[in-house]
Amino acid sequence: MKLLGGATRTQRTAPGSPPWRVVAAVLAGALLPGAMGACGPGPFDSAARTATLSAGRGHALADTRASASALDAVSSPSRQAPLGSRPHQVLRVETQEILPHDPQAFTQGLEFRGGTLYESTGLVGRSSVRAGTPGKPPTLYADLSPPLFGEAITVSGDRLWHITWRDGIAIERDPTTLAERRRVTYDGEGWGLCHRRVAGREQLVMSDGTDRLTFRDPSTFEATDSIGVRHDGRAVTHLNELECAPDGSLYANVYPTDMIVRIDPHTGTVTAHIDATGLLKPAERRRAQALNGIAAVPGTDQFLLTGKFWPHMFKVAFVPKERPRAGLDG
Repeated sequence: MKLLGGATRTQRTAPGSPPWRVVAAVLAGALLPGAMGACGPGPFDSAARTATLSAGRGHALADTRASASALDAVSSPSRQAPLGSRPHQVLRVETQEILPHDPQAFTQGLEFRGGTLYESTGLVGRSSVRAGTPGKPPTLYADLSPPLFGEAITVSGDRLWHITWRDGIAIERDPTTLAERRRVTYDGEGWGLCHRRVAGREQLVMSDGTDRLTFRDPSTFEATDSIGVRHDGRAVTHLNELECAPDGSLYANVYPTDMIVRIDPHTGTVTAHIDATGLLKPAERRRAQALNGIAAVPGTDQFLLTGKFWPHMFKVAFVPKERPRAGLDG
């Protein structure tokens, strides 16, 4: 592992349709034949594809049955009773601020610790962890040497955990320097990661591209429990980058769509679908890949979103789908 301190790299439907039909239309567009499954490189970057040939050409190439399962699960109108005081919602993003982002970053994870934004990137030979002020070049940077394919990160206490895709390796780092401390192993694939506090104790939550969320001990990385994510009784698959929000909810990107789901981590029930389409301009969209990166902005009800090879990060609020557009969305 090579550590570069003080890095100065340039960061580079129809009106009136029911909300569930809008959700279905969004996902159907993203899951047309030819779309990539999971978290790997798409057809937009030949160098990226070459770099990942040894890793199986991308993050789990399209599994038609899994994609169909994910689409069905999130596109049906919910017939479930409201979960506690929080019934199912259909939301959209409302942009509050646009920040620059490294367009060469194959973003895998995004998380705040105070005012510091941590980001992890993927691809064999291009994986890294970086930290700094949002929208500015990172002040800390650590490479992840081949053959490892980097995935998500989370900061829990004095540990930063950095997972890998199919390597079965989790790396513990010092969050103040990004220096590697040790490596531990786990079974299965690694996609998303976040941490939450339960009954006064920290707990890690990890996704593997299926509908399962695995809970892990933040000290040992050992699995302690797991839960399946469901909407209207159906499995919601391709859960990718995760964010454990301060209000106790868990947010997940649904790869390879522009949809985010909000999950009750106690039951696995999806309590909201959030439509994040339209953040990039058409020309930017052609050069970019999937939405992947969600971080709760400390002290606010806003979130920072970005994606693989995206030139921008977007500070957004999640608002009702029917609410008139305003501000930067207007």
